Amino acid sequence: MAATYFALFASGLAVLLLLVQGSPPGPVVQCRSGNTNCTVTNGYGAFPDRSTCCVAAVAYPSTELELLLAVSDATEKQQHMKAVTMYSHSIPKLSCPGGPSGQGLVISTQRLNRSVSVDMATSRMTFEAGITLRELLDAAAARGLALPHSPYWQGMTLGGLLSTGSHGSSVFGKGSAVHEYVVGMRLVVPSPAPVNGYYAKIVNLGEDDPDLLAAKVSLGVLGVISQVTLQLEPMFKRSITNRVVSDVGFEQTISSYAVTTYYGDISWYPSQRRVVYRDDIKVPITTEGKGVNDYLGFRAQPTHVGASLRASEERVEATGNAEGKCVLFRLQVDTLIATGMGLKNNDGGLLEFTGYPVVGNQSDMQSSGSCLRSAEDNLLTACGWDPRFAGSFYHETAISIPFTTVADFIADVKKLRDAHPNSLCGTELSLGFFIRFLRNSTAYLGKTDDVVEIDITYYRSRDPKRPRLYEDVLEEIEQMALFKYNGLPHWGKNRNVGFLNVKNKLGAKLAKFVSVMQKYDSNGLFSSDWTDAVLGLRGKEVVVQGDGCALEGLCICSTDDHCAPKLGYFCRPGEVYEQARVCRKIKSVEADGLAWSA
Repeated sequence: MAATYFALFASGLAVLLLLVQGSPPGPVVQCRSGNTNCTVTNGYGAFPDRSTCCVAAVAYPSTELELLLAVSDATEKQQHMKAVTMYSHSIPKLSCPGGPSGQGLVISTQRLNRSVSVDMATSRMTFEAGITLRELLDAAAARGLALPHSPYWQGMTLGGLLSTGSHGSSVFGKGSAVHEYVVGMRLVVPSPAPVNGYYAKIVNLGEDDPDLLAAKVSLGVLGVISQVTLQLEPMFKRSITNRVVSDVGFEQTISSYAVTTYYGDISWYPSQRRVVYRDDIKVPITTEGKGVNDYLGFRAQPTHVGASLRASEERVEATGNAEGKCVLFRLQVDTLIATGMGLKNNDGGLLEFTGYPVVGNQSDMQSSGSCLRSAEDNLLTACGWDPRFAGSFYHETAISIPFTTVADFIADVKKLRDAHPNSLCGTELSLGFFIRFLRNSTAYLGKTDDVVEIDITYYRSRDPKRPRLYEDVLEEIEQMALFKYNGLPHWGKNRNVGFLNVKNKLGAKLAKFVSVMQKYDSNGLFSSDWTDAVLGLRGKEVVVQGDGCALEGLCICSTDDHCAPKLGYFCRPGEVYEQARVCRKIKSVEADGLAWSA
């Protein structure tokens, strides 16, 4: 089986390295009749609870006036609304309106995708909220300007990435969150009483307006972002070298590395006991180099290869062959490292990567996502997670932990790894434990401390009742990060349990946010059960109790039925973090002696 996987991977990689086209993602809103009677999903084809989001209609405004009309019409009817972006890559159900199922409205920002203005004297540019990150970077670069920080994935819109607090990696200056560089914003919000004939109004927030602290990271509950003004800077270059070392004691280097490496990040492969430091620094624009970041995981891939790789992973899961998964994924990591992790520095040559350092313009190095921009080829190739073929399907846990305690967290994870050496191989298909850095924020829903964000992507069964290999280990790590180390979730990622106790963690900052939310949308037309649950409002809860709920992260188990007892998975305490409650595979309940229900 490993030989088969190797052949599939090698053939797929050969095509991937040469590929110049691939089917772009399909629409996330699909309607039965024109723009009515629609379903809304995300870019992965499934929300955490696997529910179907039905709406009455979708609107596609192409101007701010049309956006005002759409919000006004819905407000007059007291119809719940949500903004939806072109690719909708948030994992939680942020794009599904509240109110009765099938009666809400989604407002697409797909056609609000233009550059509005530029002020070269101040290096500020204004964009419509539906512009994609790639389009924004190109528009700024054409003016000789650069966005200081951005997410690594460019398949996001400006409004979407701001609403979820998306970021890169840095603790220099204001840090790596894009919202720290917002100096102005225009929103369209509901109005209970007519304003110039409309049941909606335009709110224009300047950089000194305290309400901007709520609008910069809002989960979409204030209204629809129309335009954003960003503080940019003159174009510069970055120089990147990936450095592979043993993971012995690396947790003690995280803080010093973060404060000495401008754009540095770390990929930790725990089962392989190695770490990749991305030594990523800012260099003058005159530095020689035309490097490009085209991360392999974000390139279009042959769908038949992607489907075969997923089928191989499913067979490994079904047979319980954890060691086989470790062998398979080490091959993936070896190949990724050998090919520069997707960096290109040969100016279009057949051999894309010729060695370090790789130097290129900020706009070419800060993000990637070429699978989005390819020509249609009838799904011969696509992004690896495109739901139109049976490719990758996964959970993503992204939690930020204060610098002061992150070394202790890593040490605890190592204890679990050492007790179960094959338990974390499944994370290593996607950069292992991917570690980035952020500054604390004045935004009400921003980070409360200088933090290390740890992003873990891992297998999700297409059957919600089927557990994973070493289900308990990743559940314990998730709960350890959230509760022992008081971690905060990334708003656009995570399973439901990741959002437990957010209200208490944010404290007074959340209260200030809710005050602004009530000011702009007093009737909660842009709120939903999900956002209410996350924000601790209207009695809503993020957990969904029921048989098997812990397998999908919809709950933390408190009874065996929350796991999969018929398949040998029972609710048990954590091993390192004993307060955790996890679904563990038990060979013999009698020998285990822990049959319990709380």
